[in-house]
Amino acid sequence: MKIAEEAVETAEKLGCPTGRWAIHPVSGAKVPVWAANFVLMGYGTGAVMAVPAHDQRDWEFAGKYHQDIRQVVFPADGSRWDITQGAFVDQGMLRDSGQFDGLDSQQACDAIADYLVSHGKGKRQVNYRLRDWGVSRQRYWGAPIPIINCPACGSVPVPDDELPVVLPTDVGFEGTGSPLKNMPELYQAECPRCGGKAERETDTFDTFMESSWYYARYTCKDNDKAMLDGRAAYWLPVDQYIGGIEHAILHLLYARFFHRLMRDVGLVEGDEPFTNLLTQGMVLKDGAKMSKSKGNTVDPQALIDKYGADTVRLFTMFASPPDQSLEWSDSGVEGAYRFLKRLWRLVAAHVHQGTVVPLVVDHLNSGQRDLRRQVHETITKVSDDIGRRYTFNTAIAAVMELINALSKFDDRSEQGRAVMHEGYETAVILLTPIVPHICTRLWQALGHQEQVIDVVWPSADADALRKDTVEIVVQVNGKLRDRITVPTNADRSEILATATGSPKVQHYIEGTGIKKSIIVPGKLINIVIAEKDQ
Repeated sequence: MKIAEEAVETAEKLGCPTGRWAIHPVSGAKVPVWAANFVLMGYGTGAVMAVPAHDQRDWEFAGKYHQDIRQVVFPADGSRWDITQGAFVDQGMLRDSGQFDGLDSQQACDAIADYLVSHGKGKRQVNYRLRDWGVSRQRYWGAPIPIINCPACGSVPVPDDELPVVLPTDVGFEGTGSPLKNMPELYQAECPRCGGKAERETDTFDTFMESSWYYARYTCKDNDKAMLDGRAAYWLPVDQYIGGIEHAILHLLYARFFHRLMRDVGLVEGDEPFTNLLTQGMVLKDGAKMSKSKGNTVDPQALIDKYGADTVRLFTMFASPPDQSLEWSDSGVEGAYRFLKRLWRLVAAHVHQGTVVPLVVDHLNSGQRDLRRQVHETITKVSDDIGRRYTFNTAIAAVMELINALSKFDDRSEQGRAVMHEGYETAVILLTPIVPHICTRLWQALGHQEQVIDVVWPSADADALRKDTVEIVVQVNGKLRDRITVPTNADRSEILATATGSPKVQHYIEGTGIKKSIIVPGKLINIVIAEKDQ
């Protein structure tokens, strides 16, 4: 069934109009009825309401047949979405939806359901899509199914004292079917129940049977006397599970089945196997999912041979957040390669200038302190992006900004080079999880004997993050008129004096009386004056 659904999803969308119309149950608008090849009979009633702005398959169908695409769900953060480039399939806020405007996706689902029920146009119903799981496979590779098939007794489990069933290793593969069916010494057996002639099951389990509980086995893999021991209780549940979108339903469902079975027999504790889930997006080429059948795949080995593994890693992690689809771009790979070469040149030039003296924080001037502040701001951001948010693309972007700042820093004094040295060391450490090979060499070039992978992850220096001055916005009657820089600890009178002393601000307040000033510390000052002809 899963294969059939994937085939329907990726197949060319075809359809034809029926000449009939349906009435929208809320708006009353006439909706054309089409017959299409991608509607699944097992989903709902087999007749569904198409939402081309918010379902990619419907979007492709509507585009092909020139149907209206009306977006009613928009990004909750207020950002724009180009509906001409694809369907918006995330949760968001409703617009152009009459009485449901301003609701988020979940609120809208509940409100629309309530509306349909109250107007006698529908009812709430929970549909369960669980179905039998066919676990047998006609192949050698896999866990043996511990069943003996007896003509008299039927399917009889292998006795516990004869477990585990171990497959032979001296097998001959002929290219078709399972070689186990050609091994009578394996499948000829005695029925454990009646003692009569029987046959051992030669089918093996679906690979999901092994992959659904391996996380528990990892906790005590050296235990060859039992499946699990007390270490499973110590390590589980798994803190972070990362898997592809194809794992987001079946594999996780099976893992929960297995975990609860192991819980019930006392092998593990707790109800759930995983605490957090990160679902990776797919890799797209020219807007389509990479597929061998489509011939649009990219061979990573060829790219590794040309650019190196670090370049490929950097591009794939920088191109998009891990939970979203990644659009493959050859120019993007080139860009990643150029950045790594630039980083190499900058570090090499820095090292070539000679020995660096120890950093003395108290001896830094304002420019050196500003650069060091950016170094430690980068540590804070990258640590959060990688450790909590898993947004590797923004972590890389932050390091790129730091590298730009280091390249523009024109201070070859002893302490200036000391700050730059700290900056390059920090950039190398922060990039190590992403591009480990080049960072290993750069770390050695920066004068270190130990491996960079063994270095403790840096912590931001609170003193370095402290600012002596802050830039604040100056508004006059709520309109932006200037930006000023004041000491971080400036009081209200000093901020007001600096703001009113700005020539740009004076142009708007000259000849008027200041009614009041509203100050948001560290951010803005709004000077309220009597209206005049401006």
